[in-house]
Amino acid sequence: MLGLNKKDLSLLLVVTFLALCAPFILNPFPTDSSLAQFNAGYPDLMQRFVIFGIFAIGFNILFGLTGYLSFGHAAFLGVGSYSAVWMFKLLSMNVLPAIVLSVIVAGLFSVVIGYVSLRRSGIYFSILTLAFAQMSFNLAYSVLTPITNGETGLQLTLDDPRILGVSRTESGGIPVTNLFGLDMRDTYEMVVGPWSFQFNNGYYLCAILMLISFYLAIRIFRSPFGMMLRAIKSNNTRMTYTGLNARPYTLAAFVISGMYAGLAGGLLASMDPLAGAERMQWTASGEVVLMTILGGAGTLIGPVLGAGFIKYFENIFSKINESVLHTWFGFMPDGLEDLVITLVYPFVGKGWHLTLGIMFMLVVIFLPGGLVEGGQRIAGLFRRKKSGDDANKSTQSTPAE
Repeated sequence: MLGLNKKDLSLLLVVTFLALCAPFILNPFPTDSSLAQFNAGYPDLMQRFVIFGIFAIGFNILFGLTGYLSFGHAAFLGVGSYSAVWMFKLLSMNVLPAIVLSVIVAGLFSVVIGYVSLRRSGIYFSILTLAFAQMSFNLAYSVLTPITNGETGLQLTLDDPRILGVSRTESGGIPVTNLFGLDMRDTYEMVVGPWSFQFNNGYYLCAILMLISFYLAIRIFRSPFGMMLRAIKSNNTRMTYTGLNARPYTLAAFVISGMYAGLAGGLLASMDPLAGAERMQWTASGEVVLMTILGGAGTLIGPVLGAGFIKYFENIFSKINESVLHTWFGFMPDGLEDLVITLVYPFVGKGWHLTLGIMFMLVVIFLPGGLVEGGQRIAGLFRRKKSGDDANKSTQSTPAE
């Protein structure tokens, strides 16, 4: 079905279930509960989960299949965002043309950077991509200010010369992004007892595009093209000795990966029509590397899990402050409570990066395959336990000779 084998189809169905049921899955605690701050079923946060999932899926096609580590993919994310905002300013508030332009421009930009960077491999390739990303960031921040609006960032104004549509609404405000009239900000709230679930149009558009991106990634992984990319990662030198030129394949993987990043950038701008140079900074490139390695480089679902994990930490654990900690540990004696809060506070709130760094270090040391490997080990333990129980039952049921 859909050109997938049974295992890949099951994986696609699992990801589809998680994406479509995210408002329920990410809101496990009642609204009035003290644990409600750990709920993540908010439209903005759910949008970021799937958008950065797309970003990580595309990066994994390059890094997971070919082994080429790029530190410059944030440049394509930023280019996609700028392209989408310019489309909103000049043509229409419909997100579809903006997303298409984002993918095309990012693809063209990645052809240029990839053609130069892929002349080298290993650490030299990584340094070249990092250099291109920093050049792009500085150009957007200062040199190309008429196009990018520099430090302030490119955003919509009431004077935009929009060809299709109005520049301002009847109330005098800036029009919102839409998909053929379907407002991306519209949210339906469903209240079930003490629980509240939010269903946002923008999130489901991003989720559908993420599922399409995930399906295309599966097809690439299982195609002869994907096998060629794995061969490059396995032994590029031996491949060259056989007479095969690996550069067209690596360039194609680089461009596809850049187009995924452009799609993610276009979706970020579609949900919030703003593009800033900070999206092109090297820290954004490092973030997608963390997502891919943490989830499991070279796996299909790993980058999606890694993106969700990091964005959850960024938006939920960073909100834990001293007052929240006092609420948690208020049952302790005063002196012990202050001591525990003093020890815990550096790892939450503004220090959430420290916790993430420790967890990343532990994953790299003990789970080189990321969260996917951890899940496989746990599943393996249950399988061994079940097979051991079955063996014991069969031994007990067999009469002694």
